[in-house]
Amino acid sequence: MTKSANRKVAARKTRSAPSKKSSQRSTEARDKNQKTHQKVAAKLRNNVAAETVRDTYRMIDGPYDRFGRSRVPDAFRVLAERNVAQTRELYEHSKNTLQAILESWQKSFGSAGQNAVALSRKMIDVAGRNMDTGFDFAIGLAGARNLGEVMELQADYWHKLGGALQIQPKTRAARRNS
Repeated sequence: MTKSANRKVAARKTRSAPSKKSSQRSTEARDKNQKTHQKVAAKLRNNVAAETVRDTYRMIDGPYDRFGRSRVPDAFRVLAERNVAQTRELYEHSKNTLQAILESWQKSFGSAGQNAVALSRKMIDVAGRNMDTGFDFAIGLAGARNLGEVMELQADYWHKLGGALQIQPKTRAARRNS
């Protein structure tokens, strides 16, 4: 071989043999590239998870969203509150009249009708409590600003009615035992 051919072969060998510096650089580049890919993959996973949560929220809350933003007009609430107040006044007047009638019955029937009058009074008391609770509920509904408040008022109303129904059997049992 000639000198120039030997030089070419030697040059090829030196070019093809990786140096330690280039090996370290390629390893660092590979590691950096891998970390970048891992970060991108983590971001994609987070984005997919967030989008899944948003889609689920839209699916569940979407049909009810219009109720959350809806507002009862002030004029309607004022009108409803006034109507409830007028109805309550009429109820109070009727209740007073009925109590006056019961007192007159008690006087006219004497001792024989006392039990009937007591039972009638008890029924009127229960009906009166239920009416008062109903009026309080109606006033609350008239002042409600959105569906959430309406649902809370209704739950409180049913709890009050349920509590009153639980007290009545206990008082009857106490009377029987005494």
